[in-house]
Amino acid sequence: MNVRELIEQYNAAWNAQDLEAIHALHHPDVVFENHTADERAEGAEAVREHIAQIFRNNPTLRFATRSLRTGDDFAVCEWTASTGSKEWDGIDVFPLRDGLILRKDVYSSSHRARVLRD
Repeated sequence: MNVRELIEQYNAAWNAQDLEAIHALHHPDVVFENHTADERAEGAEAVREHIAQIFRNNPTLRFATRSLRTGDDFAVCEWTASTGSKEWDGIDVFPLRDGLILRKDVYSSSHRARVLRD
């Protein structure tokens, strides 16, 4: 699988809130760091639990990819997140190792989320 396919599959797993599929794409040494929310988890099991908590707290969370740039061992994905009642923009930076995600560095405008009207 090439880098673009890896990240597209990963993003689809996030939108399905499929923890097993997400976990399968993480390197054992993965680090998840949300720089905006000051959250960090290290190692596959800690990252898995951190993401499970995100899903428990946000069962309607979905992402729309705005841009995806890839290289041989990295990807940068711009996205818009939505919970149905609010939305915000962000970017993920993904260094890769051995064809798996080594880091997920998140930067977002979640602190300035837009409230959606009915």
